[in-house]
Amino acid sequence: MRRVFHFSEDPTIALFQPHVAPTSNEIEPFVWAIDEEHAPSYWFPRDCPRACCWAGKAQTTAAGAALLALGGAPRLHVIEAGWLERFRACRLYAYEFDPAPFTPKIAAAGYWVSRCEVAPLSVTPVGDLLARHVEAGIELRIVRILWPLIDAIIASGLEFSIIRKANAQQRVASL
Repeated sequence: MRRVFHFSEDPTIALFQPHVAPTSNEIEPFVWAIDEEHAPSYWFPRDCPRACCWAGKAQTTAAGAALLALGGAPRLHVIEAGWLERFRACRLYAYEFDPAPFTPKIAAAGYWVSRCEVAPLSVTPVGDLLARHVEAGIELRIVRILWPLIDAIIASGLEFSIIRKANAQQRVASL
């Protein structure tokens, strides 16, 4: 059975109302959720820019295999060093929903939406985010500037999720 979640630094949300997210191109209001497979991409402070990649069902390219082989994990998450303290201090909560009112929005990316209000089934602290990555076997890489890794991930042929890139340091032409 599919499991769907929402991650928040606010542990007090009793009811999720459909809304148009300020960062969205959507015009229809939704309650957004992420499936269990893609949930690790949300083990970060909300506004933290990050690049996440992993081997998918398709054959991994040599570039993708080389990128993952550097750390030896099947999944790689990358953040900028300027976000490390916020990452370490973040208190994140996983809201689990009944999947029944949710339909796939972008199934390959794990995005699900509901057009009606949704009460969570449970709210659970995610815990220490670094420890959570280690326990899940995910390499967490800390870099000075995110853009070179974003470019490498996009070119790698790996499946990926790049979130809040507008909050990353500006791209530097010499990198």
